[in-house]
Amino acid sequence: MKNKYEIIIYWSQEDRRFIAEVPELPGCMADGKTHKEALANVEVIIQEWIETAIELKRQIPQAKGKLMYA
Repeated sequence: MKNKYEIIIYWSQEDRRFIAEVPELPGCMADGKTHKEALANVEVIIQEWIETAIELKRQIPQAKGKLMYA
C-alpha cells in the first residue's frame, strides 16, 4: 500500500522553479519547471526518503492525508 503524504507545491521566484515539499517527511522536497514536473520529482524523492529511513532504521511517519496545521 502506497502512503499518501501531503505535498505542497509553490512557485519560488528566487529559484524560478516550482518547489514541492512534503511537510511530514523532514527535508523531503524537489523542484521542477512545471507543477507536473515538480510533483513527479517529489514522488521519486518520497520513495528515496523512505528507502533511506529503512536503511538507517529510522521511523517513517504515517501519512495523515491532510495538513498537520489545518
